Amino acid sequence: MAKSPLTFSLATLLLITAAIAGAADGLPTRYVKEEGAIDTMGSLMSIVAYGGDAARVKKAISDGLDEADRLDIMLSNYKPESQWSEMNRMATQRPVHVSKELFDLLADCQEYSRESEGTFDISVGPLMKIWGFYKGSGHLAKQEQVENALTSVGYRNVILDRNTLTVRFARAGVELDPGGIGKGYAVDRVVDVLQKEGIRAALVSAGGSSIYALGAPPDQTGWRIELRDGRNASGAGESVTLRDESVSTSGNYEKFFYADGKLWSHIMDPRTGYPSTGMISVSVIAPRTVDSEAWAKPYYILGRSWTARHKKKDFRVFMCEDDLKKPCAWVN
Repeated sequence: MAKSPLTFSLATLLLITAAIAGAADGLPTRYVKEEGAIDTMGSLMSIVAYGGDAARVKKAISDGLDEADRLDIMLSNYKPESQWSEMNRMATQRPVHVSKELFDLLADCQEYSRESEGTFDISVGPLMKIWGFYKGSGHLAKQEQVENALTSVGYRNVILDRNTLTVRFARAGVELDPGGIGKGYAVDRVVDVLQKEGIRAALVSAGGSSIYALGAPPDQTGWRIELRDGRNASGAGESVTLRDESVSTSGNYEKFFYADGKLWSHIMDPRTGYPSTGMISVSVIAPRTVDSEAWAKPYYILGRSWTARHKKKDFRVFMCEDDLKKPCAWVN
């Protein structure tokens, strides 16, 4: 499988640099640095890894990128042969059997939805289509379209049967969108592959918006990440150093359009059927990338006060509100 050259084009999301201090545990005295990347899951999946043997590190990176490709085949809603696409086509008509891996991920998505008061919801597919964000950069939706789409939106319309590992949709028109969970899940699985291959220091990035920092590079305490300030032309924001942690960012500058004198982003509020407003970006630091990606959108939609009351104890949340009087700041 051909691998594209490694590029960290993160101007839209994150700028990654080295954080120099101390020494990295678990790395050999002599080490090599290897890099690899591939276009998959609608973005660039890239890996930087360190190890003592070049051939072993290269193989680990290749296996990690193969894992990302495997998950794209399972989770893509663009590929008609994927499990996800088959589920979307058939689950209104009959229960659709899926792999245990996909079933468990869907069950986790329902838990995210319950805990976030419905603001995380993979059933936003109909809304993403009428707003033009499915295979497009977006356009205004009519109120009638929004009202019709909302009849098919809601995580309770997705019925899971663990005994048979089947998925059924409760009504016509339900369509699931993996955009809020797929990259984070894939990053974690890629990290698992690297660790099984003996890699102790690596940075795995899916499009720059979902990142896992494994261990630390040589002579450093971790991987330094710049969290973007969307209101700053330079993009410079808060610096953090991560080690064995993930960070995911949702921002209104990722995919958007202008109409009627305002910006409309792809971050959809499943409760209203309209793009969420009042926020520029939210970055979530968490032990797992699947969690940081899943929770970035609810925190974005529900805002600072709700996030302060409900965020997980081991999460850190950096929030940039759409208000010049309020500086980007950590949520306490």
